[in-house]
Amino acid sequence: MTQNGSTMTPFNLRVSSLVESVVKSEVELLKDGSSFVLTKKPTNAQDANGACCAYLSGTSKYYRDRLSDELKNSKEFKLLGVKDFRTKSARELRDRKLSEKSCSFLNQAFRYRGKANYREALFLGYGSTTEHQLSNYVDDLYAVLAAFVSMAGAFSSKRLGKQIWSEFMADVEAKRSFSLDPRQIWE
Repeated sequence: MTQNGSTMTPFNLRVSSLVESVVKSEVELLKDGSSFVLTKKPTNAQDANGACCAYLSGTSKYYRDRLSDELKNSKEFKLLGVKDFRTKSARELRDRKLSEKSCSFLNQAFRYRGKANYREALFLGYGSTTEHQLSNYVDDLYAVLAAFVSMAGAFSSKRLGKQIWSEFMADVEAKRSFSLDPRQIWE
């Protein structure tokens, strides 16, 4: 669920566990009635929230599947003498491990970066609608970066104090690898 108000929407959306039933119920609450699907472009705030929740749900499933696959190679799982999660003991082990993990914006950003870097580029040359679908892609990424940097800066400046914050800003300026100047947002 959302954090204690210190993080702005949509960066505050999170599920507290990777257990499928928990993800479904928490995402349903976060969607707030939106039935948006990721195959179309959001046109209003409710659609945008629905899109964020749909991606949170998908990202949670991605990490749930990864953790479940990793668990099958663990000593604990092998001691059960099973091959899948059909037995009660295997499901309990899986769900205990999944309940220890949450999923939030940073998990989504990491997954999206991987998709953009390694998978989506393969499909850019196919289909007649690709150019239309990507027409605002870079602008949208820039808007997300600016919003995240703004929120992260506000949060960090309060937590670090003036002296450390000033040192941090100087370090970011000296070493940043993106064109967005955070000082324009933070000052």
